[in-house]
Amino acid sequence: MIARILPGCVAAAESYGDEPAAALFPEESRLTATMSDVRRREFATVRHCARRAALRLGVPPAPLLPGPRGAPQWPHGVVGSMTHCRGYRAAALARGDHVRGVGIDAEPHQALPEGMLDRIALPGEQEQQRELRRLNGSVCWDRLLFCAKEAVYKVWSPLTRAWLGFHEASISIVPDGGTGAGTFRVRVLRAVPEGADGEVPTVLRGRWLANRQLLLAAIVVPRNPATP
Repeated sequence: MIARILPGCVAAAESYGDEPAAALFPEESRLTATMSDVRRREFATVRHCARRAALRLGVPPAPLLPGPRGAPQWPHGVVGSMTHCRGYRAAALARGDHVRGVGIDAEPHQALPEGMLDRIALPGEQEQQRELRRLNGSVCWDRLLFCAKEAVYKVWSPLTRAWLGFHEASISIVPDGGTGAGTFRVRVLRAVPEGADGEVPTVLRGRWLANRQLLLAAIVVPRNPATP
């Protein structure tokens, strides 16, 4: 399902439940010592997805350990993103000579808890939420906004080595016209910090999908802006 909103240069793999065959490298297993059984299975399955995606790029299996801000440390020459929520795990990877960054997120297709929208949305985004609900009440637009902002962070953080808050990115969601899929535009509101990985764009474009009781969002930053 995630492949529907990713370009062809990105390899993806997904699972709708935990994979009994998912194995961990010793370095990864040590990180799970204090995790609950549920979290451990989730941790293993999403890495199983990532290794399946890596094989599609010709990259052999390797440990995927979290970096300083929690993002996975990918093999040399690879960029990617992982996500998991109830009933879904996925990973998307690409070669670094084609793609600079990938950010994906999955969320259950249900409304955010009361008060959460106020915590994540800028005034303009809240105004758009009202208009989106008026146009189509079948999509949980507030949860989709959260999903898109998570995808933004997963792209921004590896490129800039910096945190990005919910109110530091403004997102405009393009209505789907009833197809269950669409696009969104991101304007990052903070300056790119020193030490970033080259020139980091502050305007990003993403795609979203509502299907199988899930919401998915994806952003891909090409190495060459002309790359499809």
